Amino acid sequence: MITLDELYALYKKSSAVTIDSRKIQGGELFFAFSGENFNAATLAHEAVQNGALAVIVEDENFADVQQNIYYVPSTLQTLQNLAKYHRQQLSIPIIALTGSNGKTTTKELIHAVLSQKFNVQYTLGNLNNHIGVPLTLLSINEKHEMAIVEMGANHQQEIALLCEIAQPDYGYITNFGKAHLEGFGGFEGVIKGKSEMYSYLMAHQKTILVNAEDEIQVEKAKGYSPKISFGNEWLHTVNYGFEEIVQAHRVGVRYKNRDIWSQLTGVYNYTNLCAAVALGLHFEVELEKIQQGITNYFPSNMRSQIEKRGAYNIVVDTYNANPSSMELSLKNFKDFEGYKIAILGDMLELGEVSHEEHKKIYQFAKGLGIDEIYTVGKFFMEINHEKSFEKTQELAQYLATNPLLQGHVLLKGSRGMKLEQLLDEVRKV
Repeated sequence: MITLDELYALYKKSSAVTIDSRKIQGGELFFAFSGENFNAATLAHEAVQNGALAVIVEDENFADVQQNIYYVPSTLQTLQNLAKYHRQQLSIPIIALTGSNGKTTTKELIHAVLSQKFNVQYTLGNLNNHIGVPLTLLSINEKHEMAIVEMGANHQQEIALLCEIAQPDYGYITNFGKAHLEGFGGFEGVIKGKSEMYSYLMAHQKTILVNAEDEIQVEKAKGYSPKISFGNEWLHTVNYGFEEIVQAHRVGVRYKNRDIWSQLTGVYNYTNLCAAVALGLHFEVELEKIQQGITNYFPSNMRSQIEKRGAYNIVVDTYNANPSSMELSLKNFKDFEGYKIAILGDMLELGEVSHEEHKKIYQFAKGLGIDEIYTVGKFFMEINHEKSFEKTQELAQYLATNPLLQGHVLLKGSRGMKLEQLLDEVRKV
């Protein structure tokens, strides 16, 4: 069985770490994960033939030291141990963030700002879980000057584990919302689970970034130092004071009479922008460079995107949804001038409160005066008996022969609903 020191020596020689044999191009360290229906160890010899430097398997039957195929009891545990060990060799600051809503957008905004001055590695895509975080850490090399690690969680103790692996120097919780209620055991469980980041940072005397307008954050970080605080400029107790600015559905921040505009829609992105600007200021990025980083960031991940098509806008927010983010998206959408059409997809992982939360959102949407509401998914079908479809493709087929009236269109739903598949039909408006 290979030791951690031996494995780290292999890692240092490798071109990359991967868990996907299809991505092997030459020199990779391949961790062959096993699942209920598949054992990647069966691909070990093929991976070596395709150029993998070494393969780590948890099935001893496929180990072959002569072929650089090494056995470990658990590929997952070994990957995490390797990432933690690598982290301990790094002297660069690592910024971690989690939260119910906005963490990926915030991560990308922080990267957009800090990369104006530093060589920054950051979580790519949604690699933010117990596998993704180790892979992100192992992608950090000697050229990087700092790193941003996004942490996702759907149950207790997950953030605690990820913090022990990543060992962040700075941490930020975007917010506490009604996400993954089933796994966390309700809203109080969400607060407890996300706050595991605070527990780690406080135990190791690391820095907390606090939104001074979030009562939960303020209470959790009360009396603690070191911390960086931000909020509206009239809050004289904050380190960095901002003012919200909105124009033509774009949101920005004003800092010391300088307007910093983003390409994002939704006032709910204001605090995401504040967090990025505050960290930029803390790390002494020039204000002009901060402005440049924010303004030049264009969302392309199905989060708060506006696609302009002639005289109407399509708001694409289909990467994820929970009651908190759904309500914020709808509030923002109601301020669009003109005919408004909302297409809402089911919110997943809500457990026993699914029916109640979908009912609340549907009634909330109806009360905003939105002209048309279409829903997709079995939960919304229990509530909406008008323009309701069980599957996204069913609505797509309907729209093919029943095109939408001209106006503004909101697409908002959980990732599993894949509402972006409607874009081709909606674009025909």
